[in-house]
Amino acid sequence: MRQSSVLAELRARIAEVEGTAARHAAVPFGVKALDSHLPGGGLAAGVLHEVAGSPDLADDASATIFLAGILARIEGPVFWCLRWRDLFAPALHLAGLHPDRVIHVEAGSDTNVLLAMEECLRHAGLAGVVGEVTKYSTTASKRLQLAAESSGVTAFVFRRASNPAMAAEGTAATTRWRIAAAPSEPLGIPSLGRPRWQVALERVRGGEPRQWIVEGCDAQGRIGLSTALVDRPDAAEDRQAAA
Repeated sequence: MRQSSVLAELRARIAEVEGTAARHAAVPFGVKALDSHLPGGGLAAGVLHEVAGSPDLADDASATIFLAGILARIEGPVFWCLRWRDLFAPALHLAGLHPDRVIHVEAGSDTNVLLAMEECLRHAGLAGVVGEVTKYSTTASKRLQLAAESSGVTAFVFRRASNPAMAAEGTAATTRWRIAAAPSEPLGIPSLGRPRWQVALERVRGGEPRQWIVEGCDAQGRIGLSTALVDRPDAAEDRQAAA
């Protein structure tokens, strides 16, 4: 066996032991500016990600649709764990996530939501598991990360009504996102415009924080890069709708 093959096999075994083996390909956003900033060229699968809105209900709604758009582009059923069932199914459908794919788990408390998430993550073949909580501990995040690595199912903790100050809390999540509503780009028609979000990548393992202005999900869960990136003056050159 050639030395390069031996080394490749050894690295794969070490990665598996450490729980970092890639069981599935990353899920790309289809927007070069975002994907090129993420290790692996997209959102890593089989790990824990954290998404937050803000105390503003409009931001929580934007974060919900952001999540729905990601899950819409992954095959399989979705378990959505929450304290009480208040998801607006038609809005998820508009982002490409058909209600027939979503299994709601009404758990009643943050503690039970986390327990339900961990149980759901034991089963391979799911598109993803979402858990809506206001806060959770570092220990809980590590348990979810290990469960996601074990099954290869991607986990999303959705921190509703989240204060930005909570971002300082420790977490085992591979990425942390904060989604906020942004003014729509004028289309020349009064009171009509494609939704826009400020997408902040506050933490990413192996990368640097960054933020963008993006156009909200279309009916296939795809986002588009706005001409007005928050941190780049030459955003117009990189404008690209998700494939």
